Amino acid sequence: MSLITEDQVVLDLTGADRHEATRRLGERLVATGRCTDLDQFLADVRKREETMATGLPGGIGIPHARSTAITEPSLVFGRATEGGGIDWGAKDGPATLVFLIAAPEGGGDAHMQMLPKLARALMKKDFKAALAAATTEAEVVRIVSAEVELDQPAGAAAGAAAADTTGAAAPAAKRALNLVGVTSCPTGIAHTYMAAEGLENAAKAAGHTILVETQGSAGSKPLSAAQIAAADAVIFAHDLPVKDARRFAGKPLVDVGVKKGISDGPALVSQAEQLVAEWDADPAKREAAAAAAAAAGPTGGLTSKVEEGASTGTKIRQWLMTGVSYMIPFVAAGGILIALSFMLAQVALGETGAIEIVKYNLTSPDQYNIAQNFSVGSLTSWAALLFVIGGASFGFLVPILSGFIAFAIADRPGLVPGIVGGSVAATMGAGFLGGLVTGLLGGFVARWVSGWNVAKGVRGVMPVVVIPLLSSLITIGLFITVLGRPIKGLTDGLNSWLTGMTGASAIILGIILGAMMGFDLGGPVNKVAYAFATTGLAAAGASTDAPQLKIMAAVMAAGMVAPLAMALATTIRPHLFSEPERENGKAAWLLGFSFISEGAIPFAAADPVRIIASSVVGSAVTGALAMAFGTTLRAPHGGIWVLPLIGNFLLFLVALAVGVIVMTGIVVALKSREHNLAEIDATATV
Repeated sequence: MSLITEDQVVLDLTGADRHEATRRLGERLVATGRCTDLDQFLADVRKREETMATGLPGGIGIPHARSTAITEPSLVFGRATEGGGIDWGAKDGPATLVFLIAAPEGGGDAHMQMLPKLARALMKKDFKAALAAATTEAEVVRIVSAEVELDQPAGAAAGAAAADTTGAAAPAAKRALNLVGVTSCPTGIAHTYMAAEGLENAAKAAGHTILVETQGSAGSKPLSAAQIAAADAVIFAHDLPVKDARRFAGKPLVDVGVKKGISDGPALVSQAEQLVAEWDADPAKREAAAAAAAAAGPTGGLTSKVEEGASTGTKIRQWLMTGVSYMIPFVAAGGILIALSFMLAQVALGETGAIEIVKYNLTSPDQYNIAQNFSVGSLTSWAALLFVIGGASFGFLVPILSGFIAFAIADRPGLVPGIVGGSVAATMGAGFLGGLVTGLLGGFVARWVSGWNVAKGVRGVMPVVVIPLLSSLITIGLFITVLGRPIKGLTDGLNSWLTGMTGASAIILGIILGAMMGFDLGGPVNKVAYAFATTGLAAAGASTDAPQLKIMAAVMAAGMVAPLAMALATTIRPHLFSEPERENGKAAWLLGFSFISEGAIPFAAADPVRIIASSVVGSAVTGALAMAFGTTLRAPHGGIWVLPLIGNFLLFLVALAVGVIVMTGIVVALKSREHNLAEIDATATV
């Protein structure tokens, strides 16, 4: 029996919302005998919608579910033109073309086979235009069946291929593909692995295989040359430069941000299918790409990525976050070593240990020269050793930040002016603000010089002599003579303001930073607050009570609130959440305790208004309390696993607990209200 019939087409779909519209589509399945319990099926569809909205860009909605109420795989089409369409959760607006996909509970992956077929078809402008222009139900059935019918007889497929004289690539795109992918995010903790899972699930659902290289905090196991050579296409879902990206040269490439890998896996796989089909249809494209890859030659290590066509604001954020991401390991190593040195010094020397230990160095001619006076049996010597190494790591923060901002702008030519400029900024006392300026300036100058059209005989010395020489001279010369002193004054003013923060002003800053951490859960706003805290650690130096340490503690505590609150809410009120959400709640305990804000993303994706509003309030409360309590932290990450390094750690836990309780209470109250209203509606219907 066909997936879609004329009785399963609604050309004038209406509804107050997507749930009402889905009910109208579902009624057609009841009328055709394919659905035995409409309420059960709609509950299954709604449960699926709660995990992630099924609206797609371009005015498309694809609600779908497996259900015991469905007797056979089925497809219902609705066209909603009244009022501009129906909101189906897509960011770009309401849906006008809606496909309800239904499959039996024990019927295998039939409905998942339809999803990639629909996704491929919906990328074709002529397919969508034909549906929008169709005047009869029979015409819609013919258009849809030609694209998404399952298990077509071989003769039918061959006939379709023979009839299609304009798109010979279509049959090639249907074959099972070998795909490879790379995922990464600025901190390499959550998004990296969530995007990999999204791509793997999408590829499996489409009948393909995929191997994903996760360039995350746990390191990465690079794909082998043989695996890459065997790949039909490549998918990059990343917010950081892909390491040694030229390994994948000569392959069809889908290149997007990491969040697309989490939310739009099927669409990315469909794009890869389309690219493979285009290359198969035009061998010249494949040959040209292979020739370009061979001419480029091998490369390694560092690469940079800024999205083509991105807005100026997005590019600036990507440049800055590239610098921050390369700086974070230095912050982590230096901060933790200094914190441990203070702990050992207090054990060895008492209350004055933290004051005494900062006197140690590698150059003085007296007893404070740890290189000359180190003793294996002395706890003080070990504390001094840790302090000196940690201080050395901290000395690289501004140069590395500056160097890799410039690198993100100009690639390798930006490294010399960026790193040297950052070192000069640190020497002049301009701090991380100076590093930001030298990074941006060095990158733009290096990119400008790199673009010069020079004589052929000079090209060979441009990368090793001319570009680093001129870009360094211009960047650092301008900074020393013109920019450095004003920026140092600004840095001194900022440090004075932070040092003078007490009472209400500190609490207000904690509220702002906490709200930012809770707003988009690992997104750009969250990353700005986190970057402000981590770069501030450079200015803290060896101080034990610097305001920057309080800011870092407030930011980390606030970033732990959302996943812990959702874990608690799903534990104490499980009936308010779907089964997938309850499973996510179990994982959120560990993610929250580990300072991985992204653990709350599945909940925010299903119910963004209530969850994000609650998260902002709860995180702001925690940020305010952490600042008010004077908690401090040198480590840029770690959650409860770096608890011994937290100053006033008991009050840190109190601030965290209060924020979690506040957010949990708001979430439960809002969810309960919705749940009660739903029960009232159900009773009224009965």
